[in-house]
Amino acid sequence: MSTKQLFSGRVKRRRALTPEVRREVWRLAAQGLTRSQIKERVDLSDGGLHVILRDVGGVIRSDMLEVTGRLLSLDERVTIAVGLGAGQSYRQIGEGLGRAASTICREVAANGGPARYRPMQAHRRAWTNRRRPKKTKLAANPKLCARVRADLRQLWSPEQIARRLRSEAAQDATLGTVSHETIYKSLYIQGRGELRRELAACLRSGRATRKAHGRMETRGRIRNMVMISERPPEAADRAVPGHWEGDLIVGKNGKSHIATLVERSTRYVMLAKLPNAKAETVAAALGALVSRLPQHLWRSLTWDQGREMAGHEQFTIITGIPVFFCDPHSPWQRGSNENTNGLLRQYFPKGTSLRSYTQADLDKVAISLNGRPRETLGWETPAERLAPLLVATTG
Repeated sequence: MSTKQLFSGRVKRRRALTPEVRREVWRLAAQGLTRSQIKERVDLSDGGLHVILRDVGGVIRSDMLEVTGRLLSLDERVTIAVGLGAGQSYRQIGEGLGRAASTICREVAANGGPARYRPMQAHRRAWTNRRRPKKTKLAANPKLCARVRADLRQLWSPEQIARRLRSEAAQDATLGTVSHETIYKSLYIQGRGELRRELAACLRSGRATRKAHGRMETRGRIRNMVMISERPPEAADRAVPGHWEGDLIVGKNGKSHIATLVERSTRYVMLAKLPNAKAETVAAALGALVSRLPQHLWRSLTWDQGREMAGHEQFTIITGIPVFFCDPHSPWQRGSNENTNGLLRQYFPKGTSLRSYTQADLDKVAISLNGRPRETLGWETPAERLAPLLVATTG
């Protein structure tokens, strides 16, 4: 400790990370409170809070929050220590707690006897002994674990892996299946190394813990917008192909951009490199993407109220594709595109510049993404769904 700290009067005593403190942090985290809100209620340092949440990878189980009546609480152990100090017998202490004398006897004997019994140490020991990790399904099946690891490195999500394994189980019974939740827990929970912790970077979020997040953007007003409420009803049920959703992915410091398009029926993805986010640049880049597919696959485009689409009228005149705009702060109205942008962050992490990527690089990413199975497509790939539409056109 420095001299400045000694005389500043600001030295804060570190609070012990007792089982009760940990359980309270987990309880608040399970309720959805942010880290700053948890710190206000529990009075922990940033480091202490990080240690508690890091150890469980953000996965809060119900057994971590509850203390059953079968187990002694810290308050009961303190009462035992007070009773021993007052010379009470095990039976007297047990009667006061509503516990059997044999329970008190075993508790004291297991923790040094009457003269050496310390309630806090006893409670920590009980907490440690309560943890009984067993071999997980992935650890017990090396072949299955290797397959999951390989699919994660291809940037497949746990849901995609679990569904694909289930569909292949009939052909290879030795491989086995695993739920997506098991994969998540193996990635997130520290100490279960059958999926090495660095593989968490293969998830689209890139995080090693589960974390709720959200965002809100401020947008300028665009002239002559046609709102999503006027979009053809056929676009809503995804039955008719050709209705697209679009957005921009923004790079470091907002100085680089990629335009993304997703077809609502097939979830097929197209990407365009942008030298800037000016309306005329975006319109030209989208026009180039439109020329890649048959005309009947372009019925509408839905965008949020970003200023990059201020040239929507000119875009419609050139391509014949009407543009519809979402309501403010309503990303769910472009659900396919929002989900796809999350997937794309595996390839283009937040906080990195997008300037170094060429259009050829973006095309390779699109091919990779269009070759991944999707739950909404019955675990087919977007490319598989689009192929019949192209064949029907050329046939």
